Amino acid sequence: MKRSTKMTGKNLNFAFAVAPVGTIGLSDAQLYEEVITDCRLGYSLGYDSAWMLEHHFSDYFPTPSPLMFMANLAPQFPGLGFGTAVLVAPWYNPVRLAGEIAMLSNLCSGNLYLGLGRGTAKLEYDVFDINMEEARDRFKDCYEVLKRALNGDEFCYSGKYYNTNRSIKIRPTPNTERIHLYGALGSPQSATIMAEMGLAPLNTCQFPFHVLEKAMNAWSQQATLSGYPSDTRRPVMAHTILADSDDEAIDLARTHLSKFFKLQSEHYEAESDFWIDIKGYEQFSRFFKNLTLLSNPDNIDNFSSHNLVGSPKKICTQVEKLMAIGFNHIIVHPATVGVPRELRHGVLKQFAEKVAPEFTSNFSKAA
Repeated sequence: MKRSTKMTGKNLNFAFAVAPVGTIGLSDAQLYEEVITDCRLGYSLGYDSAWMLEHHFSDYFPTPSPLMFMANLAPQFPGLGFGTAVLVAPWYNPVRLAGEIAMLSNLCSGNLYLGLGRGTAKLEYDVFDINMEEARDRFKDCYEVLKRALNGDEFCYSGKYYNTNRSIKIRPTPNTERIHLYGALGSPQSATIMAEMGLAPLNTCQFPFHVLEKAMNAWSQQATLSGYPSDTRRPVMAHTILADSDDEAIDLARTHLSKFFKLQSEHYEAESDFWIDIKGYEQFSRFFKNLTLLSNPDNIDNFSSHNLVGSPKKICTQVEKLMAIGFNHIIVHPATVGVPRELRHGVLKQFAEKVAPEFTSNFSKAA
C-alpha cells in the first residue's frame, strides 16, 4: 500500500488533539491526568504536536486556559509542539494574552501553533458579558495587537474596542520563531477575511470535503492577492476512529460521536436557535440544528464519511483527499466525551503504525 513519491509529500505533518475526556464518572483532576497520558503516548510515537480546545462552564471540553495547560506539559515533553483550536480572541484582553503567549514561548522548547477564533457559544459570551455582535471587531482588535506585540518591538494600538493608550513592549521578549498564528475558517467568507488579515488557515472536518475545498480555495486566492505566502503550514482537525475494519470503526463512531454531539448540542444550547437574530452569526442557525440530528447514532455515518473513520486503508484514502484539498498538517482527534483511554490510545498507536508511515518518514520508528 505504499504511496508514490508525489502522494507522500515530505512536508506532511501529523499531530493529535487532547482534551479532558475519559470514562464517564472521572473527576476533573482525573480527566486532566488523561490529557497528560495522551500527551505521553503521542510524544513517544512521534507526533508533531498536541492540540487543545478552549471551553468554559460545562462538561464540554472544560479547558478554560489551554496556555496554562501547555506551560504544565512543556517541560514534561521537550520539543513537542502545542496548538489551540482555538483561543477565542474576543474574550481576552489582547495585551495580557500577548504577554502570556510570549512567556509560554520562553518556557517551551517546541513550536506554538495558536489558532484564533470568534467562538459561537452564547453561554460563554453571556457570562463574559460580551455582546456577540461585537465578536468580529473584537477579534480584529485582538489579532492586530498580537501581531504587533509578538514581533518583540515597541508598539501602540488604537482600535474599536481596545487601545494601549501608550507605546509598550511586551516582556518577556517573545521567541518569535516558535509562535505561529492561525485563523479558524468556518466558510469561504471567513476564509477570505482571515487571508486579508494575513492569518494562516485552520480547518476542521466538521464540514464535507467539498465545503473545505471551497474555503481553502477562497483563502488561497485572497492570500495571493494580499501577498501572503501560500506555502505556510495548513492544519485540519479530523475526528478519528480507527479499527481493523470499516464496519467496526463505524459502529464505534455511532456510539461515541453521537455522545459527543449530544454534549456539544447542550453546551451550545442548539435547540434555542439564538443565532438567527445575532448579526454576524446568522449562518450558525442551520449549523447548530444539525448538531441535534447528529446526536442520534443513526445519523453519524455521513459525518464519518468526511472524517478519519475506518480501517487503515480507508483512512489513508481520506488523508489523500485532505492533501489534495491543500492540507499539510493533519490533527488526529480521538478525544471526545466518554471515549476510554484504551480506545484513544489504540487509535493513536494504529495511526502511527499503519497510516502515518505511508506519508512521512517521521513515524518509521513507530511502524
